[in-house]
Amino acid sequence: MNQGVLRLALSLALIGSGALTASTARAAVPGECFEGPVLSGARTLYCIPAEGWNGEVVAYAHGYVPPMAPLDYYGLVMADGTPLPDLVQSLGYAFATTSYRRNGLAVLEGVEDIRNLIDAFPAAFDRAYVTGPSEGGLVTALLAEDELGTQRFDGALSLCGPIGSFRRQLNDWGDFRVLFDAIFPGVLPPSPISIPPTVIAQWETTYAPGIAALLPARPLATAQLISTSKAPIDIANPATAVNTTLGLLWYNVFATNDGIAQLGGNPFDNQSRFYHGSFNDLALNAKVKRFSASPIALANVTHYETSGAPTIPLVTMHTLGDEIIPSWHQSLYQIKLLSNGEFGTIQIPIPRYGHCNFTTAEVLVAFNLMVLQATGEALSQVPAAYDVASARSEIERAAAEFAARDVEP
Repeated sequence: MNQGVLRLALSLALIGSGALTASTARAAVPGECFEGPVLSGARTLYCIPAEGWNGEVVAYAHGYVPPMAPLDYYGLVMADGTPLPDLVQSLGYAFATTSYRRNGLAVLEGVEDIRNLIDAFPAAFDRAYVTGPSEGGLVTALLAEDELGTQRFDGALSLCGPIGSFRRQLNDWGDFRVLFDAIFPGVLPPSPISIPPTVIAQWETTYAPGIAALLPARPLATAQLISTSKAPIDIANPATAVNTTLGLLWYNVFATNDGIAQLGGNPFDNQSRFYHGSFNDLALNAKVKRFSASPIALANVTHYETSGAPTIPLVTMHTLGDEIIPSWHQSLYQIKLLSNGEFGTIQIPIPRYGHCNFTTAEVLVAFNLMVLQATGEALSQVPAAYDVASARSEIERAAAEFAARDVEP
């Protein structure tokens, strides 16, 4: 058994030790949410249960929001329609979140804004936890490793974030765009590293519908795009190739200009990359446009990289078919953990297609594991509407199967 499988085995042991069942006991009663102070330009929102508060707080770091969107509170509704603040409060916890002070690439600002958020919490509390998906998952992991963050938080739950390698994530998005341009030339204006304002403005009305119609009409080209980019799709539903393509191109269109501005230059580099998986790889690579990363941008990217040395209990969870932020981030983060001799972090694989595509019950199981590590006790109450017992069994089965693969990233 290699070290990666050993870590999953240890995670399974911890999963098994955390008894978690839906409770028919009366849940805490959610209170009214209210806005707190604006901190360094970031809006703040607080929600304290009207009855049954356990004296602990959950801080939520939202995912990526395009830079032109208004500052607001994002990601506050679960996939099943449950309001996240109500769910957290029904477990007995207070809830806090922030808009961040800016949208776009706001990881570093998000780390500071979450610290400020908890510092300004309007009541005394016993413990605090931090969680977030996608970009917020990276904010969460950085807070779990950051001395100033770990002074404030007792546990962290990072969901579907680019925690393994931020630079590789940026290259992954860039690779998809240059491969798309090579296989479907002329569909998008020419430069993947300088997006014209017209493309951003007309993405939803012109470009996205056009691409959605083009891919099914050219199935062999679409198959080569997916094969060469290694972008996940749902094998049982080949039509998800359209969803994957539109999702990855959306990030190129809406995140590129702002990312370059924040990093001080272009971070994408494919000068030495040989793309493979097409009908004619030599011809494909001759068509792919090449770009060199700015040394300034690469130096700045290092500030977004995790160390793999959390100092508070940390749980990470990722869908294995995440098309936007691939699940190999879990494996790369595991390597960092092992290099630091860190064996306490639990990593949960969810065998499903889709970015952050978790059920509410799965999130509750993961949250329970984080609380269990931080306090030694499982959640005392879980709404009976969620089949957490089945979710836990499925997570155990998926983790066992993943461990049995005994593969390296």
